[in-house]
This record gives sequence, C-alpha cells and structure tokens, in this order.
Amino acid sequence: MSISIKNPEQIEKMRIAGKLAASVLEMIGVHVKVGVTTHRLDQICHDFIVNELKAIPAPLNYNGFPKSICTSVNNVVCHGIPGKKKLKKGDIINIDITVIKDGFHGDTSKMFIVGKPSVKASRICKVTHECLMLGIQQVKPGIHLGEIGKVIGAHAQNKNCSVVRDYCGHGIGLGFHELPQVIHYDDGKVNRSPILEPGMTFTIEPMINLGSYEVITSKLDKWTVTTKDRSLSAQWEHTILVTENGYEILTLREEEENS
Repeated sequence: MSISIKNPEQIEKMRIAGKLAASVLEMIGVHVKVGVTTHRLDQICHDFIVNELKAIPAPLNYNGFPKSICTSVNNVVCHGIPGKKKLKKGDIINIDITVIKDGFHGDTSKMFIVGKPSVKASRICKVTHECLMLGIQQVKPGIHLGEIGKVIGAHAQNKNCSVVRDYCGHGIGLGFHELPQVIHYDDGKVNRSPILEPGMTFTIEPMINLGSYEVITSKLDKWTVTTKDRSLSAQWEHTILVTENGYEILTLREEEENS
C-alpha cells in the first residue's frame, strides 16, 4: 500500500474533520478539574461529538477499544481507557480525540494540568510540546519523513528525556491509520524514509518520558500503556497537511492561532 495523496476536495474534508477534533479539546478544558472521573470526561466528549458536531468518535469500538476518547494520566503513555479514576491536584492528563466527519478523520491530543503541577510535570509537558512543534516545523515537500523524528529525538535527548519507540504517528484520511508511519526518533534510516509531497496528511504525536523510553502494556485491559519505570509521560498531537511550500496544521486550536 502506498502513501495516499489527497486531492483538493479531500483536503477540504480533512480540514473540517480536523477543526471539529480541535473543537472537542477546546470544549473539554473547563471540565478537567479535581474530582472529575475520566469516564465523565469521555461521556461529555462523546455527547458533544455525536450530538453537537454530528460526527463519529473514531476510537469507540476500534479494534475493541471500549470508549470514545483516550485519557492517559501521569505515567500512562497512551491508550488510557476512561474509567472511575478521579483526577486529583497535580495530575497531568492527555486527552486524545479522533473524530470522523463525512468519512474523513481528524486526530489531535493535548496535555491538561489539574491544579498546580509539580516541576517535573510542568517540565515534561513543556518539553513534549516543544518536540511536537519542532517536528512540525520540519515539514515541507522534498524532505525525508525521518527528518521529523531526528529533530524530535535530538531535542528530547538534549532535555534529558526519552522518546517512546513502540508507538508512532501515522498517515490519516479515510483511514484512521494509514501509511506512512511517522517515527519520533532517529532510527538511523532517515535517508531511506519517504520523501514528503504536497497532499500528504499524517499525524505527529511524540510521546516523551522523563525516564526511560521503555513501556509496558496492561495485561488486564490489553490497551493501557505505561512507562516501565513509572516516570511521567506526556504527549501532544496534531494532524498535518504537506502544502506546496510547507505545512498546514489541520487541528489547530484557537488558543494556538492567537499565541
């Protein structure tokens, strides 16, 4: 299977899906507070996506995933399943949203901090966001896809953090996960990675740990991924379009447009 190049009509549908996904993160922020359960956050997002946006929450029943969003708290790297867990002061939580509108996917995630964070929590959220933006800024036609991961990995290492290697970004469009795979570290194969072309759409979503890059997956629910050493982990994600001379962030939030 090759990397799909979106035509103008498909790109416009991707813009719409991306904007809707971003709006969910904008909406849910006021609900992320001490005492709320991740199940409640899932309910609020589900109702908003289905009733307000008239869209479909892509994670729900995807390969058996039981909820409409992913909520990954503290040392949970990704794929956290919303449940009875109540958020407490100092928690950091990644909320990962993917919506389907008119057949096309918009995929994005953001870190939220509950109350006053610890120095370590602030640091990992900040470094990870820097990694995301540095990766995005590499995107333009003609570069090797691997340049994105090379820059992300170098920044994380410079900040004494590590990049999770078991998970990566991905192509996206009519499919939730398409080619290419977007590696977030230097795997030594940069010059053999695909060349970016206008019309490609993919996610950049680095998962950065304060400790080791090693992770483990829950044997109980088969989904929840945590850091092996229990160190804090953070993730930010955007859906990106390769344009004629650079990139467009399809999941840009209003707070980012004004920053």
